[in-house]
Amino acid sequence: MSVDLYGSQNHLPFQRDKPAGEGNAPDGGKPARVDLAPDGLVPSGLKMGLATRPPRYTAHNLSSAFSLRYDWTGWPKEGTSLPPSAIDIARSLASLWEQDGLRLMEPHATAEKIQLLFSVTPAISPTFFTMRVKGRLQHALRKAGTPVQFSRKVSLRSLGENITAQVAGYLHRQVGKEGFVDPRFERIMSEFTVACPEVVLAEPAASSSGRYWYNLHVVLVVADRLRITNPVKLGLLRDAVFVVAERTGCQIAALAVMPDHVHAAVRGNYEMTPEEIALALQNGLAQALGCRVWQDGFYVGTFSEYDLDVIRRIVGKS
Repeated sequence: MSVDLYGSQNHLPFQRDKPAGEGNAPDGGKPARVDLAPDGLVPSGLKMGLATRPPRYTAHNLSSAFSLRYDWTGWPKEGTSLPPSAIDIARSLASLWEQDGLRLMEPHATAEKIQLLFSVTPAISPTFFTMRVKGRLQHALRKAGTPVQFSRKVSLRSLGENITAQVAGYLHRQVGKEGFVDPRFERIMSEFTVACPEVVLAEPAASSSGRYWYNLHVVLVVADRLRITNPVKLGLLRDAVFVVAERTGCQIAALAVMPDHVHAAVRGNYEMTPEEIALALQNGLAQALGCRVWQDGFYVGTFSEYDLDVIRRIVGKS
């Protein structure tokens, strides 16, 4: 079950699970490091273990929070244009799209392009979204006697109240804002905050059907907010995030592993839903520790180089 079908939640109302985690205090100095595989990323055997063990978390028994916005933009094929009725036709489809898990929020159209902002559920992948928006709109335009064929350069952009730089900065500040009493432990925790500048979220992933800016902020919380303070286990969690990302075709742009929660800024695989990506992380990290460590839920939100105010300004001018 998901909380708030169209993502107005900003808190993490997860169900409680059995206690899990590690309560040992660090003894100072540099964090203990796990034995790494030859690629220098993950513990030996971790990749195989994460891929073969059965999932501990499944969608049907989770209570999750989300705030997901997808913006779809389509351009008519060269030599054609959209009719003046395009916005009204799009609005007439709102109830049908809502049956698909897509709530139409803001439409905007000119003769040259149409831009539609939706709030979606975590079970909606970018590929399904673009197919269903384009398919229903083309059918309705044809039925209205104003047929339009869209070019293949349609785009999806994930949007949120925050932009990429704000999300990355928030993750980077996690350790500092926690206010750890022991400065030695704060130095240890800094080992588990990772920035990956080679992952450029401003660049889209392209396919034959369009371009996708699909960025997710995923948060997992330890059951009962117990604190994992063992550096080896924290290192296992950090490294397992990259294992899961590689296995699912995602990329990690920034990561903050904290004693009682984990933040990840993810460039998603556009064929996967936010729910599938969050569950893959939840299960993979639980498998890395060998126990059911997380609350029965997660938070997932969308963001990009632009925030929702960009859409509001565009619509306001129309």
